[in-house]
Amino acid sequence: MKRLALMLCGVFIAAVTTTAALAADLSRPSYKAPVYVAPGFSWSGFYVGINAGYGWGNVSFSDPVTGNFTDKATGWLAGGTVGYNLQTGSWVWGVEGDIDYSTIKVTDTTVCTAPGCQVRNDWLGTARGRIGYAGWGNWLPYITGGAAIGDMKFTNPSGVSENHTKLGWTLGAGVEYAFMGAWSVKAEYLYADLGSVSCSSATCGPSSTIKMPLNIARLGVNYRF
Repeated sequence: MKRLALMLCGVFIAAVTTTAALAADLSRPSYKAPVYVAPGFSWSGFYVGINAGYGWGNVSFSDPVTGNFTDKATGWLAGGTVGYNLQTGSWVWGVEGDIDYSTIKVTDTTVCTAPGCQVRNDWLGTARGRIGYAGWGNWLPYITGGAAIGDMKFTNPSGVSENHTKLGWTLGAGVEYAFMGAWSVKAEYLYADLGSVSCSSATCGPSSTIKMPLNIARLGVNYRF
């Protein structure tokens, strides 16, 4: 009996020793920190900016003496921009307004004698909606459209002039690229139509109806808050 007890004790001690050795050989479980995922870029928020570009268009004249004819107006624009974007998924919805100083003009000698009559746009503003697609990293292609407002100034060779402020519409498209967090640059094209204006006979001789639709290509820099 005593011999059997000693044998059982020996077996128990051997089992415990073997189990401890096996436990020591087992590798300890490793715990890795979760991979850091940087927050995605968002276009949402207010922004301000500056823009500059070039404008051109065929100005059409219509009067009872010379009939209908066109002449080309060209010039530069520069001004400021303010807007707001809201991004939902890959789509960006925004509103944008701008006001530009303009040098777009044409001088015509068909109706007036030299040095001719001048038709000029001194300022141009727009208030537009924008819809963009933000599925290509920091690039944002967009379409835009809304209201356009600006002036049409007529001056004859004697220096007599008159000025009309007109409300019209604009439509265009562009692409914007974000960098350094809050900054972005853009290139866009707009077509702006301010409608027609009747110039009085005191300024333009025979009463004339004048249209001055504009094509505008410009670059801009924006800063988002």
